[in-house]
Amino acid sequence: MLRAAVLGSPVAHSFSPALHAAGYAACGLEDWEYGRHEVDAAGLPAFVAGLDDTWRGLSLTMPLKEAALEVASSVSDVARQAGAANTLVRRDDGGWDATNTDVSGAAEALRPHLLGEPRRALVLGAGATARSVVLALAGLGVTTLTVRARDTAKGADLLAWALDAGIGIRNGSVAAIDAWVTTKDDVVVSTVPPAGGEDVAATVPAQHGGVLLDVVYAGWPTPVARAAAAAGMTVVSGLDLLVHQAAAQFTLFTGRPAPVEAMAGAGIAALGGRA
Repeated sequence: MLRAAVLGSPVAHSFSPALHAAGYAACGLEDWEYGRHEVDAAGLPAFVAGLDDTWRGLSLTMPLKEAALEVASSVSDVARQAGAANTLVRRDDGGWDATNTDVSGAAEALRPHLLGEPRRALVLGAGATARSVVLALAGLGVTTLTVRARDTAKGADLLAWALDAGIGIRNGSVAAIDAWVTTKDDVVVSTVPPAGGEDVAATVPAQHGGVLLDVVYAGWPTPVARAAAAAGMTVVSGLDLLVHQAAAQFTLFTGRPAPVEAMAGAGIAALGGRA
């Protein structure tokens, strides 16, 4: 039996087991299993050290995305840039490669909904997910970044990193979240946790022609998604990001092309048919 799992704390809510199990079933991988383990940052080194060679990959959620860099034998460029890894892949020598599929997941979630190459983007929030989102946006062609955050100091740090990281962001601005008044952004990504959704929804302009990705997938549609749809935006669910980042992990773990449609169907089912 070959094994993979999602680790985090808390982790009981994770949809990753449903997504990966659906992928295994669709590909006939009967000798694979995917589990879920409650692990905090302090416990990660011992957990990883205790895994035998049947383990092929680990998906990492909060609070492990930075700690994963410390237990890895090597770190991919994208994980190093993001300062976070959501994936550990077993190496032939028994070590672990750390990478970040959140970046490609966000890009693939947005790509089908974009008309041409986006140049201006707005990111709401400046927490742990925002740096991966900015890398995805830069890869899609964004050159101007606006950051709106409750903690404007953290927002300024995010923008300064983006401008200095050599990823293509050439200019931008920072303000409080309640200052979302521009209607010129091609793409808006909300990385705000569910608890702050009502406040952010109240700042959505009455009209906006861009695309909004809300990285939250539970409780869909979120208050931000409802407000954006009412303003005329194309709305992308966080489930799309979740599925695409999981699909990239599936391929890294198994060496097989991911059955994205089957994995997406499992995600929709896990949400009770709402996506």
